[in-house]
Amino acid sequence: MNATDRTPADLLRSALAADPSRPLVTFYDDATGERVELSVATFANWVAKTANLLQDDLAAEPGDRLALLLPAHWQTAVWLLACSSTGVAAAVDGDPAAAGLVVSGPDTLEAARACSGERVALALRPLGGRFPQPPEGFADYAVEVPSQGDRFTPYAPVDPDAPALTVGGLELTGAQLVDRARQDALRLGLQPGSRLLSGLPYQDWDGLSAGLFAPLAAGASVVLCRNLDRLPADGLAKRLESERVTVTAL
Repeated sequence: MNATDRTPADLLRSALAADPSRPLVTFYDDATGERVELSVATFANWVAKTANLLQDDLAAEPGDRLALLLPAHWQTAVWLLACSSTGVAAAVDGDPAAAGLVVSGPDTLEAARACSGERVALALRPLGGRFPQPPEGFADYAVEVPSQGDRFTPYAPVDPDAPALTVGGLELTGAQLVDRARQDALRLGLQPGSRLLSGLPYQDWDGLSAGLFAPLAAGASVVLCRNLDRLPADGLAKRLESERVTVTAL
């Protein structure tokens, strides 16, 4: 990755320039049997569409706080990078009442109603499917995002020294986040081409780093697994082999 990258969005741009076709996020949900693989280019396209939704339709501005009430999931990773692209500060499992916007999964809708600002809901269904019945008071992400532009340009440059992420009581600027991700990548032994399998939740820094930011900083890729405990006894060993995993975080 480029040594001058100072935000997660910078890391993604560098990954896109280096090799857009390589896998970046491979997601499994072992409760539903879902598997999704996103190349750098496909992931970046989702990020661009989501950032356009944030900036244009939801009128989010740099410095706004977004409560992100989502589990470890490929769409959560997209939202984290979309926030970085727009300068919006993502508060993972943050208080919706203290945020200007909230993004919720299907299991946290009632808590999310405490947000007085814009509300977006994700069904988290396979293939990014929409809700059968849109939840009242929420925009359905799967309905709103497809029509958004495939390229994103922020109205104002993103300040790498502004707050970018809050998780588990830790607050990081974009630059601090990138520095920590690079340090974690070194600690984990990640390098370009590495494949890290993570079964950690996104509820703390360790889970976010292993499940997204450290692989992104290293030019590696992540196999992100939700409900890994649903695998049969030999399931993990088979996955490690089939996905050519070189590093694990369990």
